[in-house]
Amino acid sequence: MNGLNASSDLPRLLTRRHFFGRMSAGIGAAALASVMNPDLFASPAGGILPGVHFTPKVKRVIWLFMSGGPSHIDLFDYKPGLKQHHGEQLPGSIRMGQRLTGMTSGQTSFPCVAPMFEWKQHGRSGLWLSELLPNMGRVADDLCVVRSMWTEAINHDPAVTYIQTGHQQAGRPALGSWLSYGIGSENRQLPGFVVMISQGSGNKTDQPLSTRYWGSGFLPGEHQGVRFRSQGDPVLYLSNPPGLEDNGRRRMLDAAGQLNSMAADAFGDPEINARIAQYEMAYRMQASVPELTDLSGESAATLAAYGVRKDGVDGGFARNCLLARRMVERGVRFVQLFHRGWDQHGDLPRQIRGQCQDVDRPSAALIEDLRQRGLLEDTLVIWGGEFGRTVYSQGSLTKDNHGRDHHGRCFTVLMAGAGVKAGFSYGTTDDYCYNIVENPVHVHDLNATLLHLMGIDHTRLTFKFQGRQFRLTDIHGEVVRAILS
Repeated sequence: MNGLNASSDLPRLLTRRHFFGRMSAGIGAAALASVMNPDLFASPAGGILPGVHFTPKVKRVIWLFMSGGPSHIDLFDYKPGLKQHHGEQLPGSIRMGQRLTGMTSGQTSFPCVAPMFEWKQHGRSGLWLSELLPNMGRVADDLCVVRSMWTEAINHDPAVTYIQTGHQQAGRPALGSWLSYGIGSENRQLPGFVVMISQGSGNKTDQPLSTRYWGSGFLPGEHQGVRFRSQGDPVLYLSNPPGLEDNGRRRMLDAAGQLNSMAADAFGDPEINARIAQYEMAYRMQASVPELTDLSGESAATLAAYGVRKDGVDGGFARNCLLARRMVERGVRFVQLFHRGWDQHGDLPRQIRGQCQDVDRPSAALIEDLRQRGLLEDTLVIWGGEFGRTVYSQGSLTKDNHGRDHHGRCFTVLMAGAGVKAGFSYGTTDDYCYNIVENPVHVHDLNATLLHLMGIDHTRLTFKFQGRQFRLTDIHGEVVRAILS
């Protein structure tokens, strides 16, 4: 096959898509220039960032995502009256014909299960927490507890996709990608959106985590989340291949950049400029990431507070929480920690105890560490999963064992830090922790509120794709102003 003849073949290849791509090439070049020389796009002295609609209360977000659906009934939503209904059938007036998953739709019996753990009030706020979360009790007066979250999704993949991207079907950008697109990063040496994953002590055959949960969807590729790994190179392909020196890699990137720039000029595809930006970020990360992930400079007291092993080998949730603090300290805009294992369809008493041992100490230590360093004033920490669990038992109910199925009608999310009321609880569920009776908060409302705290009007952060303007909250969502400080 002969090579491309620019004078004769290019007009033939100039499709409608390429035509419009070329029309936007100037915008792509401007975006690339902002990567190479961010001072061109710096906000004016005393002003706010481009893309921000009003002065933000939050500069950075750490989302501790409990993948699998932690049981609000056993951890946060104290209902002492449930003991009176333990073993009784869930009344039809409470269930109201709820759509069930395939795992319990065949059950003929739906016995209610009261929590098998003790509860205690904490702090000046008197927040009730399960005995499984004693360390979180120490930071009770920092917490804003929303007990009236809800979602339409009842299975993991659509539910995680929904709360992450605002849609149950794949293909939309994640929240972190929207933030990267809207307001960029504070540190050009590190990504604006970072993801870390840990395996919990609970259900170790838990549902998989898809990379599209932190994907950029139809946004330019440089806005996708960058996953940091717990073993080997923190980021894949970060190290130079054997035999390749740093100056050799620099020359290779320069040559590739020139070729890509020629292709971008010829075809006007903005993804080519995105690829150039990603290559440059990867090169800069070679210097910044090793320092970021080196915990040797952390004090023994800090490591102990988080529960990180002194040898630094621990790649679990505790280490990821400490790394999250180090990331926001260095200007990473959005850090998301996925902790798997919360899907307790059976053996809940044992599994949830292990899960809480994984996350209780590090979660509390992160909030305390951020406060001590003055970072909690402009950083928001979120703790929660994609949905809650049913009050009725999945499978057999015995004296010391049971399971709980997925439940989207109500669940709990915790927040701490900038912009939200501390020592505050919002929303109420019924006596069975099954339905919301006061102040419902949809996943769209949560995302609208997070964007608001970042200085963004969720109705104005849009991207045109396939002929229409898309946004994170679709055509829904209201800011939950009652929880704002």
